[in-house]
Amino acid sequence: MSFTLTVARRRTATVALTAALLVPLAACGSEDTKKDTGGSTASASGSASAAPKADLTVLAAASLTDVFKTAGATYEKAHPGTKVTFSFAGSQELVAQVSQGAPADVLVTADTKSMDKVKADTGTPAIIAKNRLVIATGEGNPHKVDDLKDLADTKLKVVLAAPEVPAGKYSKQVLDAQKITVKPVSQEPNVRAVLSKVELGEADAGLVYKTDAESAKDKVDAVEIPDAQNAVARYPAATLKDSKNAEAAAAFVAWLSSPEGQKILQDAGFQKP
Repeated sequence: MSFTLTVARRRTATVALTAALLVPLAACGSEDTKKDTGGSTASASGSASAAPKADLTVLAAASLTDVFKTAGATYEKAHPGTKVTFSFAGSQELVAQVSQGAPADVLVTADTKSMDKVKADTGTPAIIAKNRLVIATGEGNPHKVDDLKDLADTKLKVVLAAPEVPAGKYSKQVLDAQKITVKPVSQEPNVRAVLSKVELGEADAGLVYKTDAESAKDKVDAVEIPDAQNAVARYPAATLKDSKNAEAAAAFVAWLSSPEGQKILQDAGFQKP
């Protein structure tokens, strides 16, 4: 009986000792679990912070109207909870808005000079696309416009973008280089207004970007301008320093240069940056 009691006591002591040892191990395991969970959470939030949810306002050149509507819808679908609102205008108007403190997150212009004017208000710009000019005419090219020289015909109603607009600057550049004098019936505040005049038959021809003519190919014809006589338009995109959604804005700008963003731009006729 004494032997049985001794064995029982030893077993009780062993169980107590084992339990005592297991408590701190369990606590350590709990702490490790917490650390692992915390690490995973941090990693997940770090991944999510690359494109946090936000309502973004993007100031964009008028020539990006159609392609950016497609890009915005695609971006929102890939980033649930994010809404992208665009404000389209001539680059000179966008620059004025930024200078006046208009609330926005991203700026995309149709030339680098416009972007340079507000470099104190933006992050480092990235060129996301290139474009070239074409001559837009009425459907079927009724006036048989073949090249830039034809635009000098005073019987032809030609419309151009205003000189302070990127499309207007490029137009002047190519016409001056060929020593061609054109007397436009009007000078428009942005390239889309030029396209609209031709679409509506209010002008016989106008200089627009290739992508603009492509967007209205059922209403206008596009007469190609040889590369040697043409100008290259570069589109820089940058975040605005006063943005309240800095991380989300940076993520959107980066996405424009991603394979997905580039495919959308190039499918619309824009050239690789």
